[in-house]
Amino acid sequence: MTAQLHAGHGDAHTMHTHGEHAGHSVAMFRDRFWLTLGLSVVVVFFSPMFWHLFGAMPPMFPGSEWIGPVLGTVIFVYGGMPFLKGGLGEARSRQPGMMLLIAMAITVAFLASWATSLRIGGFDLDFWWELALLVTIMLLGHWLEMRALGASQGALAALAALLPDEAERVLGSGATETVPAADLAPGDLVLVRAGGRLPADGRIESGTAELDESMITGESKTVSRSPGDSVVAGTVATDTSLRVRVEAVGESTALAGIQRMVADAQSSSSRAQALADRAAAFLFYFAAGAGILTFAAWALLGELPTAVTATVTVLVIACPHALGLAIPLVIAISTERAAKGGVLVKDRLALERMRTVTAVLFDKTGTLTQGAPDVVAAAAVPGAAGADSSAGEGALLALAAAAESDSEHPVARAIVRAARDRRLDVPAAAGFQSSSGRGVQARVTDAGGEALVQVGGPALLTELGLTSPAGLSGEVESWTARGASVLHVVRDGRIVGALALEDAVREESRAAVSALQGRGIRVAMITGDAQQVADAVAQDLGIDEVFAQVLPQDKDRKVAELQGRGLKVAMVGDGVNDAPALARADVGIAIGAGTDVAIESAGVVLAGNDPRSVVSVVELSRASYRKMWQNLVWATGYNLITVPLAAGVLAFAGVVLSPAVGAVLMSLSTIVVALNAQLLRRLDLDPRRVA
Repeated sequence: MTAQLHAGHGDAHTMHTHGEHAGHSVAMFRDRFWLTLGLSVVVVFFSPMFWHLFGAMPPMFPGSEWIGPVLGTVIFVYGGMPFLKGGLGEARSRQPGMMLLIAMAITVAFLASWATSLRIGGFDLDFWWELALLVTIMLLGHWLEMRALGASQGALAALAALLPDEAERVLGSGATETVPAADLAPGDLVLVRAGGRLPADGRIESGTAELDESMITGESKTVSRSPGDSVVAGTVATDTSLRVRVEAVGESTALAGIQRMVADAQSSSSRAQALADRAAAFLFYFAAGAGILTFAAWALLGELPTAVTATVTVLVIACPHALGLAIPLVIAISTERAAKGGVLVKDRLALERMRTVTAVLFDKTGTLTQGAPDVVAAAAVPGAAGADSSAGEGALLALAAAAESDSEHPVARAIVRAARDRRLDVPAAAGFQSSSGRGVQARVTDAGGEALVQVGGPALLTELGLTSPAGLSGEVESWTARGASVLHVVRDGRIVGALALEDAVREESRAAVSALQGRGIRVAMITGDAQQVADAVAQDLGIDEVFAQVLPQDKDRKVAELQGRGLKVAMVGDGVNDAPALARADVGIAIGAGTDVAIESAGVVLAGNDPRSVVSVVELSRASYRKMWQNLVWATGYNLITVPLAAGVLAFAGVVLSPAVGAVLMSLSTIVVALNAQLLRRLDLDPRRVA
């Protein structure tokens, strides 16, 4: 199984590299940018066209006139190669975009500049410095873009990490041998020790244990499993050892099924196109059309040299300097601001899509709630643990904490923590014993003397032949109706009170739900818990829609169901079972304290556990999209104005845009785009300000 999961990771890697500009890496763009930048500084310094803007001449010495052509050729071949290859690919697929537009511009500038340097045709089209800056700026834009993406598809590797590398197989003699988990076969008997993780799906043959199934179910409460019960690979036996008969390995396991769902969902959500590519496609047709019309118009007028000069100027000016940085700069600054606000943007399209979200689907456990049991109420039998008052409840909680003090069970830790938070005086205890599925007991010495104190659920009462006294029945029934876990405290064979434990709602969740609804976004919750538990949490938070008792494999379907209603869904979760749903959603948001699989499957990761950060992501998305459009409008608007001028539409009035002036305007356009993107740094993403 482990080996197969690692093989699946190879597939994920293939998908990942496919998206990196046809196999190009972040390091490749970075290295080409720095080398090209250094060469470009030299080319610009020795460019006559650049110095002509200031009414001066560049430094001259024998051979200096060849600095631009030689270094410019290196820049064109080395720095421009990713764009030339990308442009060729777009041309072959008949899907023009940014790469083809850049490739066209740098090729025209390269050929025109060589014609000028070799004095062919009598043209004055020295675009070497413009070519150098163009390639450098485009490399910078793509480097920033790819570095900002951080799109990772390591979910399959994280799934593999849930499984142990080795297993203890039980031999016919009763002895055990350690074997690779991948060598297990159906029918094998394996020993899973306390604290160990199950290596395969199977059925318990002997032993009873509390299993932590949170990695699969996402629910914090441990589940008692005994002989005959089915168990799933990746879950943990928390307290005692088990012998499990293997029933499924490899592709047949539940974990492998989740793996396939993650891969399918990631594949289905990766088809969107970047906003800049759509604008680049428009500009390509605009530039090509403008170039053809320019050449035709001047040629018909008998001005062939002017036709060539104007056409080359049009094609070079039309290249998207500003457009090439419009989106990458916004993404880079947005992700930087997000990171400072505790939000990691991993998918370059996640920010763009988040602004369109009309429904946020929260996983309950660990997202809207604490993800761990918490004592929410206590009730003492009148006169049994002090008095029928808060003091009696305090004495009851202290008694239970004493009995649980030596246990590492999550419920025990919750009880001890509650007593500590209330600064109760917890008495001494000795002789601690734990009975799986029933509870704990210890001899406790307090003001009333030494007593045998037992804490447990219904199974303990059945074993002792006890029933809840009338004084507690009302409280216990109300707790049970809410779906709370109820533990009774027994002192020397007599029930003295009861405790209610729930997965407590985060205080921040109320503000998050209210803020999202205030922004016109529907809020839904999904959980594997019972309906009454889910309804209680939903009522407390004012959630619009609840999906309860949802099996792990069905969470993905619930996302699809919401999408089928026409909703754009953001899924927020933290468990392995959330991974397919996170990948299927229009935007997957993982709680940073959650599992590695959930984090790797999401497009956005919240570093903390504060659900109010989801509101920050919405605001960041909307602000980023506004900046993207502002930059795109400027970048394309600049072309719509300067290209006709370069073509000579106002030549009759004596207004002609020279190549040098066009180059300056392009640089100014890039500066405007960069400054506008910097305004995003003013956005406050602190989730604490969400009301």
